Amino acid sequence: MKKLKIAVLSLCAFAMPAMANQLPDNDNDNQDIDEIDNYDFLYNNDGSIDNYDVASMENLMDEAFALIGTRYQRGAMGTGAFDCSGFTSYLYDQMGIKLNRTSRAQYTQGEAVDNSNLQTGDLVFFSSPRSGRGVGHVGIVVDYDPMNGNFSFIHASLKGVKVSQSNEPYYSRRYIGARRITE
Repeated sequence: MKKLKIAVLSLCAFAMPAMANQLPDNDNDNQDIDEIDNYDFLYNNDGSIDNYDVASMENLMDEAFALIGTRYQRGAMGTGAFDCSGFTSYLYDQMGIKLNRTSRAQYTQGEAVDNSNLQTGDLVFFSSPRSGRGVGHVGIVVDYDPMNGNFSFIHASLKGVKVSQSNEPYYSRRYIGARRITE
């Protein structure tokens, strides 16, 4: 048995270097290989870099997440309570960007964004029971999953500031579109 173990270990010692030569080279020495990284959210479909300020969006998200659990109050736009558009107005105001006061009016600002190009910080709009098919609710994209087209968003809901998913039945039925706010 001892001789068998030694034979197996010897075989492994000789076979491993030979197998290592067959593994793909991951040194990225080849300049023709496109670099793939987690920065694909910065690029448009045509490969151009979008006007996207990562630091500002990180600050916006930090402030937004610090407000999770803040109670909902219709017409409120302060740190003690928010309605949906008051929440988005407050956060963008922290970045020096003025948003219209209502979700319906915010839907007229910025540029329309296709779902496949969503980025953190984009405003997403939904109808509400009171608005019929019109805009009645707004949130801010936290994260977008290009594999399934779903996104998470932070918003002031009737249950307070929280993060929800676009594929939740309530929101998936009411989704209207997205806007990117740029100055």
